[in-house]
Amino acid sequence: MRGKFITFEGSEGSGKSTQISLILKYLKKKGHDVLLIREPGATSIGESIRRVLLNVKNTKISDECETLLYMSARAQLVVEVILPALKKGKLVLCDRFLDSTLAYQGYGNGTDIKFIKQVGAFATQSIIPDVTLLFDIDAKVGLARLNRSKDRIEQKALTYHKKVRNGYLDLAQKNSKRIKVIDANLKKEEIHVTVKKHIAKIL
Repeated sequence: MRGKFITFEGSEGSGKSTQISLILKYLKKKGHDVLLIREPGATSIGESIRRVLLNVKNTKISDECETLLYMSARAQLVVEVILPALKKGKLVLCDRFLDSTLAYQGYGNGTDIKFIKQVGAFATQSIIPDVTLLFDIDAKVGLARLNRSKDRIEQKALTYHKKVRNGYLDLAQKNSKRIKVIDANLKKEEIHVTVKKHIAKIL
């Protein structure tokens, strides 16, 4: 039996990582065979690409290069990790997926959405998540939450991050059956309850 594929999306400071950690513990406690992965990363090739993409010194990366690097890491992740795990019936939790590229590189950078979707379909072998949880928060509030040094993407201007947030919300509106918007301003316990409810519907 094919496993389930759950993706988590959200802009900086949305509390996405905290919620992923909470739901991972919950699902394991319930006896599910869970695999947690992140994008870009989770493979040796993906982690190498991640270091290039997020390095603050790489200021000359073009929008086209940035998009294709993310897609390259994703293509390797799908072949090496996601597809084999789903075939084994695992519950795959993925911290970011194609929606991130649409939001950040498409809406944020202005890279052609149609192009991203075409390359994305090739890179992902047209895998569509069973559900995508989008943690929504005001861009300024989210960035203010960060209490560590910012990576190359996080250092971009507030206007960029506002475009990303609006992009996510537009994607959610156009894919309302799959993408579930969660108010990231709520207490983490309240958000966790909502996350559990959405995931329970696909299990």
